[in-house]
Amino acid sequence: MGHVKRVGLVAMGSVVLLTGVALLVLPGPGLLLVFVGVVLLGRAVPSVARFEEPVRLRAMRAAEDSVSSPWRIAGSVLVGLGLVGAGVVLGLQLLPWLPFNGWSAGSSLIVSAVVLFALLAWSHRRVRRARQRADARD
Repeated sequence: MGHVKRVGLVAMGSVVLLTGVALLVLPGPGLLLVFVGVVLLGRAVPSVARFEEPVRLRAMRAAEDSVSSPWRIAGSVLVGLGLVGAGVVLGLQLLPWLPFNGWSAGSSLIVSAVVLFALLAWSHRRVRRARQRADARD
């Protein structure tokens, strides 16, 4: 592998990994981004590749847990709607005394909500397919 490609993978993987770590405590798909960051770093640094499978298993388990009950799905949808609402309020500057008013902050919240909804739908579809396969085997 060329040095430029390796440096690019390390840089991109590090940014994605650090973003995922930050999103573990902030709203967003933290564990999935940690997994993507580890995969990118594993392509550039082979010794990191050993962490891919454990992180993948945790990320998939978290995705399954997020849709394990109707209450969790409802809670996730409410959080997403709250993010959209907060994004609109910030974007339209309806509360001028709030810091970080404007579409730069508002649009990032709306994008976070869209990512949340997409991951929620993906997780739900994945779990439903797994259940259908299990039912077909029985």
